[in-house]
Amino acid sequence: MTRKIILPLLFGLAGTAVLLWLGVWQVQRMEWKQDILAQIDNRIGGTPVALPMAPNPETDTYLPVEVTGSNTGKELHVLVSTKSAGAGYRIISAFETTDGRRIMVDRGFVPTSEKNAARSTNNIKIQGNLHWPDEIDSYTPEPDISGNIWFARDVPTMADALNTEPVLVIARTTSATTPAVTPLPIDSAGIPNDHFEYAVTWFLLAAVWVGMTGVLLWRIRRGTE
Repeated sequence: MTRKIILPLLFGLAGTAVLLWLGVWQVQRMEWKQDILAQIDNRIGGTPVALPMAPNPETDTYLPVEVTGSNTGKELHVLVSTKSAGAGYRIISAFETTDGRRIMVDRGFVPTSEKNAARSTNNIKIQGNLHWPDEIDSYTPEPDISGNIWFARDVPTMADALNTEPVLVIARTTSATTPAVTPLPIDSAGIPNDHFEYAVTWFLLAAVWVGMTGVLLWRIRRGTE
């Protein structure tokens, strides 16, 4: 009986150990990700600085900045939906700073009925964060150029369309008040942190593995009696 039990027992112990280790590893990854998200939140909410001369996506993502200037009147409209207002558009404006640079500003959300409304242009001060959103995948439709409807924010492509630097400021606050454009400021809520769910999965699998091992050993023992 001992010989018949020892191999399944060792196999069960080894499998349980591996699954528990994976669960513990995911808990550690969760704590690491929480620290990263806290750092991102601190960076997002920091004191705004002047727009860098050559913003770098590797080092300047989420950098809080302040820009002053005028919207050129050229806009791109990105189809989005919010919980409170439903379907609408992000307004991506070509923005000319007081020192003559042309960048893009994500001014925020308008409902579908306000898609083509005239918006304030001159002497606007905007505080927000630099960002290069990663929203394009194989399922993203091509933009409807004639209808000015985009389905994702693609900084280089939009910069070409608006003849600006490939620089996007996501507005947090703005001195422009009419007509209403609701800022959709960047935060860490959209950054996934699924490690808790993964950890629970591995721990549950470990429990199932223990149970299956116990049943197997019980059946082996009964078969030898």
